[in-house]
Amino acid sequence: MSLTSFFSDACHEMATSVLPGFLATIGAPPYTLGIIEGVSDAISSFTKLIGGWISDKFGHRKLLATLGYLTTGLSKALFAIASTWHLVFVGRIVAWFGRGFRGPIRDAMLADSTEAKDRGKAFGFHRAGDTVGEIVGPIIGVWLLSYWQTASFDDQSIPFRNIFLITLIPGILSVISFAVLVKEKRKDINHHLKFWLTLKGLPSSFKKYLLGIGLFGMGDFAPTFLILAATTLLTPEYGIIKAAQIAGIMYIVRNVAYALASFPIGALSDKIKRVNILIAGYFIAVITVLGFAFAFIFNCTSITLLLVLFTLAGIFIAAEDTLESAITADHIESEKRGIAMGVLGTVNGIGDFIASILIGFLWTGFSPVYGFVVAAILMLIGTITLIISEIKSR
Repeated sequence: MSLTSFFSDACHEMATSVLPGFLATIGAPPYTLGIIEGVSDAISSFTKLIGGWISDKFGHRKLLATLGYLTTGLSKALFAIASTWHLVFVGRIVAWFGRGFRGPIRDAMLADSTEAKDRGKAFGFHRAGDTVGEIVGPIIGVWLLSYWQTASFDDQSIPFRNIFLITLIPGILSVISFAVLVKEKRKDINHHLKFWLTLKGLPSSFKKYLLGIGLFGMGDFAPTFLILAATTLLTPEYGIIKAAQIAGIMYIVRNVAYALASFPIGALSDKIKRVNILIAGYFIAVITVLGFAFAFIFNCTSITLLLVLFTLAGIFIAAEDTLESAITADHIESEKRGIAMGVLGTVNGIGDFIASILIGFLWTGFSPVYGFVVAAILMLIGTITLIISEIKSR
């Protein structure tokens, strides 16, 4: 699974690292990034819920996950023929439909294949594996952008379009590796598993946990806004192509921190209560987002400061991605883990939708400062809610 995620994330992140720069070359305003990311996340969230339930119901998870990887792997090619942001929007929706559908299915398969005492390490190792793809993808994207910058193209968008086509290679490899290498523990069809009854029957402790996750998620915008922030801050000094390259490198730094932190965080959570580590990660997120707000307030173009902020962004997302799923698996028995992972994904997706739309419009209508400050406040509210829920459960 880690190898599959490596290829899939290399495909996705190669495109993501250069997407804000591409949108700038075709004249798309900042709010379009919010629409693209927000709506895509919303669609992904609901497909997670359906995909998780279907996998619990029918017991054959591998085929469904493989189809999800296939959809995600092929979708980025649509970006290459986009003349306006609308086709990018369509391509992102297709990608996120596939990603949303297979995400909870893969996580349920991972949880079923490990013992509870090793669950944190298993999820941490998997997140570390897919984050290596998140490092390699942007490195290739930035290198190709730099390589083609020296060529004489009348249309500045051509280097970006070429990169989107190249994402097909890791995308297809992700499908092949999952189909060939991953073995499934098949289960019998569960004729008694009803969608709404299963949702209502999820533990109350899990529902309270999701409340904090959802509120935090309303401020947890898409990471492409970090790339856009760095590009915007650095463009006056370096020009848009150079600024996009530097922003892409910053994103690589974020992903390196993500990869390095995931397994230690997961391993630590097998010894210390997972939710306490997650809360610490959430506080780091609040500090990081406020840091970007101050960078815009003081018009800071310090490479060092941006590197620190992107590093912190990698650490908090490592805690978030590793522990939210592991804690969910701790709450739910195996027969309902698919739908529980889907519910988690839906809550996160709705939060991401609100966050990305909100910051996009605040950025365009007012300034990036408003977007980042509001996001930090929402993240803080979610963190405090999770703390209160944890105190009451003791």
